[in-house]
Amino acid sequence: MSRAIQILAFGGPEAMQLVDVDVGQPGPGEVRIRHHAAGLNFIDVYQRTGLYPNALPLSLGMEGAGLVEAVGEGVEHLSVGDRVAYASQPPGSYCEARVMPAKCVVQLPDAIDFETGAAMMLKGLTVQYLLRSTQPQGGLQPGDFVLFHAAAGGVGLIACQWAKAMGLNLIGTAGSDEKCQLALDLGASHAINYRSGNFVEQVKAITGGRGVKVVYDSIGKDTFEGSLDCLSPFGLMVNFGNASGPVTAFNLGVLGAKGSLYVTRPTLFTHIATRERTQAMADDLFGMVTSGAVRIRIDQRYSLDQVAQAHRDLEARATTGCSILTI
Repeated sequence: MSRAIQILAFGGPEAMQLVDVDVGQPGPGEVRIRHHAAGLNFIDVYQRTGLYPNALPLSLGMEGAGLVEAVGEGVEHLSVGDRVAYASQPPGSYCEARVMPAKCVVQLPDAIDFETGAAMMLKGLTVQYLLRSTQPQGGLQPGDFVLFHAAAGGVGLIACQWAKAMGLNLIGTAGSDEKCQLALDLGASHAINYRSGNFVEQVKAITGGRGVKVVYDSIGKDTFEGSLDCLSPFGLMVNFGNASGPVTAFNLGVLGAKGSLYVTRPTLFTHIATRERTQAMADDLFGMVTSGAVRIRIDQRYSLDQVAQAHRDLEARATTGCSILTI
């Protein structure tokens, strides 16, 4: 048996219930993991509210770290006792133990503790595919300007450090002067408090009117139009989240009028669809962390029975860095 967080109906933080579930044995291609920690992410909120619908009852959580307790038939890259971490479908990491597909589970280097592993996988792999694979025409070169919204969040602070290691000039936005300073401290070249000024005007001033080659935007509808206005001709708009709500239909002709722009809506789970791709991306992430180029900040820790408060804090944008559930 395992304690786990489930919802029986979509709704607010109060919809989450702490229940006992039967874990069972792993089938072919599966492993059973005993968690030490689980990560908290905005996608968990989307799934809880039904913005990203799943079958009910639904166990929440998309990343975790712990020990392999049992291995199903056909799993060759993992063994009982391995230290592991993952970001993976289906949801279900808010629990003490679970059975799950093995293909997106990777061995955790000894130099990375369980809490860091749980905090870094979904957010770190997201930054990996954004900065390494989701690039504008001609790619990204040292000195290029990029705009990254929510730069003081878990994804954003990893991106600030990773961009600095790549030699990029990352312009970060955040909702307070304190959050802006945090982004600057971790590698952003410039930081904009979007509550106290027009971020489009400030981006244009920083770049001498040229704009940025790419915008990485997890906010959604509140920033989408402004983000397009920050792009230089042939620039790339990357919408990878909906913290303020999803982007609704818009006139494609706007992209031509604003400079032959490109727009994409990627997801992490497309990028980690195979074990080989997951491993390659994880190796890149682990290398950045163990080298010291990227430091994973865990600024909030909650127990399983505090998960409702954790979600309230996420939705209120009251968090910085990464948040985890300790198990």
